Amino acid sequence: MLDRDGFRPNVGIILLNQKNQVFWGKRIRTHSWQFPQGGIDRGETPEQAMFRELNEEVGLQPEHVRIVARTRDWLRYEVPDRYIRREARGHYKGQKQIWFLLQLLGQDWHLNLRATDHPEFDAWRWNDYWVPLDAVVEFKRGVYEMALTELARYLPRTDHRNRYLRQGQRPRESDHVHHVPAAGHGLELPPGASFDPDPQSEQAGKDRTEPQGQ
Repeated sequence: MLDRDGFRPNVGIILLNQKNQVFWGKRIRTHSWQFPQGGIDRGETPEQAMFRELNEEVGLQPEHVRIVARTRDWLRYEVPDRYIRREARGHYKGQKQIWFLLQLLGQDWHLNLRATDHPEFDAWRWNDYWVPLDAVVEFKRGVYEMALTELARYLPRTDHRNRYLRQGQRPRESDHVHHVPAAGHGLELPPGASFDPDPQSEQAGKDRTEPQGQ
């Protein structure tokens, strides 16, 4: 579903814990990190799409979160042709997004990256609000900066000076990173353990299905 300018309606989710840290997910079998996001289906409102994507990507139900704020208008980014399927080129241009700022009311163990059989992430961590943009695919960085800046005023604490988005810093693979074993592997990892199911493999074709997931 594209608008007249070739942009697909989409929602982005910034999920806060009680320390105002944000959920930061590693895209499956890549080295890119991002916030949960997904398309708005025909007939859905942005809020309905947000709750659906929240469940599909991180396993949370509406009772696990509180909506703190949302962006006033659509934020847009264009997708380079090399990420777009050949048959969609010339029609599909990119995404237009409404961003939601949510606060987690549940516990960490309520998050589940395997809520569906097509997971978006294979690891996650809590990150400082001003996330490292160099870990995000380049064409999304401007929208991330705009969304974080607009929604920062709604953070619970009063001192949220813009420390700017630290371009030269990647999230550390520390004991705060929660890895998910590959489907069927049979491992259950305690907090603090880590497991990369296939660190060398490429995500074949994943980044070329932009109209469905980017």
